[in-house]
Order: sequence, then structure tokens, then C-alpha cells
Amino acid sequence: MDSKAVNRIVAVMAALVLFSCSVSYKFNGSSIDYTKTKTIQIVDFPNRSSYVWGPMAPMFNNKLKEVFSSQTKLVQVKRNGDLKIEGEITQYSQRNKSVSSEGYSVQTELSITVNVRFTNTKNHNEDFERQFTATDTYDTRQNLNAVQEQLVTQMIKTLTDQIFNATVANW
Repeated sequence: MDSKAVNRIVAVMAALVLFSCSVSYKFNGSSIDYTKTKTIQIVDFPNRSSYVWGPMAPMFNNKLKEVFSSQTKLVQVKRNGDLKIEGEITQYSQRNKSVSSEGYSVQTELSITVNVRFTNTKNHNEDFERQFTATDTYDTRQNLNAVQEQLVTQMIKTLTDQIFNATVANW
């Protein structure tokens, strides 16, 4: 076989490999088939925790809706969505995380837990009910009121990312 024939064979094989393989990656991490799934219903999560910080539920609900709005093409609807996310904030608590050699608390852990019910009307095999938890710590010498908004904001971001990944990322 001459070198021209080898070059043609290599070129044909390379073209076959190039055209037969395709890589699909979405930078937002979602894997939604928009031909089937067009809408999402996100029901506001009430705060059912025994300890309540007033702004937390609205902050959580707004961030959850914003994540889906900014990272998907789904239209948010009030009812009968192709996807439905609902649930409640079930826990907001703090506990001593670490103690000094003198026996005093030096770090406090703050945590938020939400219970999520997800329904996919296009594929009920993906339906679930699951709890998601986020935690953060702060120096016990600080007053919770001084750090609460910053910590809750970060934990809400963590929670909404977890929920997004569990519901529409599928990777």
C-alpha cells in the first residue's frame, strides 16, 4: 500500500470517529430535555423549625427560585408544573462544635435542614422525598446576631445547589 492510500484511510477513520462521537456538556450542570419539560412549580417552603429566624424562609424561597430561573430555561408556574418542588424548613439549630482546654465553647455550628418533595410528571422514576442539610461554624465569642445573616445566606446557597443538583442535574 502506498502512502497516499494510508493517508486516505487514516483521514476517513478520523472523520468517522469525529462525526460519530459527540460530547454534550452543559455548563450549568442541568440535564433537562426541554422538548418534554418546559415548566417548574416551586412552592414556598414554610419554616416549621422549632427555632425560627424570620428572614430565613423568604431568603431560602427567593434563592431557590432564582437558581432555577438563572440556570435553566424552565418557566416557573403557580400550578401544574412539569416539575414540582415543595417542602419545608424542618430544622434551624446551633450546637457547640468545639471546646477549649478550659472547658468553654470556642466554636458553634449552625445548621439548616429542609425536607424536599420532588415530582417529575414526565418521569415519575425521578420523584423523591429527601432531606438536605447545610452547616457552618462561627466563633462562639461572636454574637449570633452579628453573623447570622452571612451564615444563613451561605447555607441557603449550599442547600439550593444541593436541591438543584438532586432534581435536574442528573450527573
